[in-house]
Amino acid sequence: MVSVARGEYCISKTGLSMMSKLFAARLAESGIAVFEVRPGIIRTDMTRPSAERLDQLIAEGFTPIRRWGEPDDVGRAVATLAGGGLPFSVGEVIHVDGGLTLRTL
Repeated sequence: MVSVARGEYCISKTGLSMMSKLFAARLAESGIAVFEVRPGIIRTDMTRPSAERLDQLIAEGFTPIRRWGEPDDVGRAVATLAGGGLPFSVGEVIHVDGGLTLRTL
């Protein structure tokens, strides 16, 4: 998602996304699966200054799962990937965002 006030952050994330695809393509033949994990609104020090605004958005349905994500939510996804939980997948984007990026009408 674009954040007009955080252009440098957005640009760095797109670079990491391409890096993940590149490494996934290069390393799959060697049996090394690379994934991109995209957290949504996760309760961290980075989101603390915006907590009041994000609480309101979440309460209004900004995310289909109406709660904050926790660092443990991201950790569980990463543990699944690191443990080989998706053995026939590579180069995928794993959204850990409570449905934030779902397109809905």
